[in-house]
Amino acid sequence: METFLDAATKIQCRSVLDWKKSGKPIVGYTCSYTPPEIFYAAGILPVRMRGIETEGTDIADAYFGSFICSFPKSLLQLAGKKTYSFLDGAVITPGCDSMRRLDECWRTAGKDHEGIVPGFFYYFDVPHKSEAHGFRWFVDELKMLIHAVEKHFGVRITDEGLKNAIRKFNAGRRMLQEIEAMRSQKEVVVSGTEVFAAVIAGAILPRDEYTRHLERWLAELKRRKKSLSKGKIRLMLTGSASDEIHLFQLLEENTGAILVAENLCFGIRSEGNEIEEKGDPVEALAEHYLAQSTCPRMYGRFGERLSYIKDKVKQARVDGVVMQNIRFCDLHAAENALYERHLEPLGVPCLRLEREYGPMVDAGRMKLRLNAFLERIKKADRIIADENESERVDDLPDRKPLEAAR
Repeated sequence: METFLDAATKIQCRSVLDWKKSGKPIVGYTCSYTPPEIFYAAGILPVRMRGIETEGTDIADAYFGSFICSFPKSLLQLAGKKTYSFLDGAVITPGCDSMRRLDECWRTAGKDHEGIVPGFFYYFDVPHKSEAHGFRWFVDELKMLIHAVEKHFGVRITDEGLKNAIRKFNAGRRMLQEIEAMRSQKEVVVSGTEVFAAVIAGAILPRDEYTRHLERWLAELKRRKKSLSKGKIRLMLTGSASDEIHLFQLLEENTGAILVAENLCFGIRSEGNEIEEKGDPVEALAEHYLAQSTCPRMYGRFGERLSYIKDKVKQARVDGVVMQNIRFCDLHAAENALYERHLEPLGVPCLRLEREYGPMVDAGRMKLRLNAFLERIKKADRIIADENESERVDDLPDRKPLEAAR
């Protein structure tokens, strides 16, 4: 856990610095649609880019303007401050329009701030539909990315190399599935903060090192006996891109709640399913990273995303869902409203929070609203405990009152 926390809370963690000292290249990427297996197969360290160390947005404001999501602004700010100077390459993906603009703003900022644009700077496009034509488009995009990496870094990415990378990443995915199953049990022995740190580390650490640490940690978790969930409200966290460990700490520490599930692009969602190890490896990557996506940028798949959340609520015995969105994040703000409209009538309490990315300047406001939300859940469960359970909507069965309420 010490290694996971180091990776989750520092952009230049020990493992990244050690890799850099070895002389091997590092490429940053901005979105979970970018397959890190491609870089692993090329002997390159893929690092998911984050903005956690941002202290201001003076550089980013000059290129982005004020009324835009603070996550891509934080990335540009750190690039301008040369925090990401250790990168040999960067891959920008249009997860949303704000992230699409990061590509052009970073290039423009590079004209004013020397040395902030890495030698390999690539725009990786992703379709908004996963139907047959979108799938073929995405396969072509993956092949173009592979060719660009090969040409710039002077490497060869073979089908066998990709298959080996897929097997390596799948080994970690299987262990994360086991950990996720532990969170769904009645007695939970691992906190949401710990799990999130472990998942974030998977997008930072060299994969072989990560798998070794994850294997040891899973073995330690299996030996744990003390329940962390007894008498606590079980929460699920959804919404905008979030890699801030202190957001999880805010929701869990001194609140009487525990996070037993999340639906975040930095979270277990992108690691939860294995990739097919047989057949064409490029098509297998496309199937995993496009067709199985539950991101609101994808058209026509709201029903699947809603079902995913319902299943999580049922499996993890969730008492309430916290739906956060970064200010000006239209995709998640709209989607959270739709989730609330569907879940509340089923007896699933929802809390919608708008916030800024980065330093928790509004932590007090968020904690006040969270405490009121938790009190609402406690009151509702005390009432439910005295009512006939058969009268409740059975779309989400087997949801029991809290231990504390009993």
